[in-house]
Amino acid sequence: MTDPKLEIQGFELGPWGTNCYVVAPADARPSHTPCWIIDASFEPQAMIEYIKDEGLSPEALILTHAHIDHIAGAFDIRRAFPNVPILIHELEERWLLDPELNLSANAGIPVTAPQATRLLNDGDTLDLAGTSWRVLHVPGHSPGSIALSCERELTLFGGDALFAGSIGRTDFPGCSFEELERSIRIKLYTLPDQTVVYPGHGPPTSIGREKRSNPFVRP
Repeated sequence: MTDPKLEIQGFELGPWGTNCYVVAPADARPSHTPCWIIDASFEPQAMIEYIKDEGLSPEALILTHAHIDHIAGAFDIRRAFPNVPILIHELEERWLLDPELNLSANAGIPVTAPQATRLLNDGDTLDLAGTSWRVLHVPGHSPGSIALSCERELTLFGGDALFAGSIGRTDFPGCSFEELERSIRIKLYTLPDQTVVYPGHGPPTSIGREKRSNPFVRP
């Protein structure tokens, strides 16, 4: 097996303990090495400082979905990196601009985010420094939830679809347990068992472990 080509740094941010990630090439870094930011929760200053200290250059802020705790820091990211594109699934484009849809109004802290630069769909491919990623549409926790899969590196950013021993909530408006169960079975459990899952909350897990022991969705 080849050496890993990615370095992934996680940040647990905000009142809901939301995992946000910076992913970049693992080899020696000249200045302006490209990276992605996966989700941006409240007060992302530690993540911003890490990017600057490491000499990274964000190529995209990719939002796994548009609930409040995954978008609340998007304006901070855009202020720190004014040209960074913002990517989200097409079904949640409007959610970035609507506190009712992104659930922030119900939480008593109305939040909006910058308008999306690019809209994603199931099966789209994205490239980061020679690594190819596939966009997986995994509705259920929200209509436009996505996961990002790099099968060569056995790596998955799962958003709030699949957690270690659990799954995303399905009691919010626009949620569906049946849809989420189907998404996990068809889109995630079909990935190699060795795939490491970096979720939106809680510790990393693997596809194999969840197939064996997740009490909410069996293969």
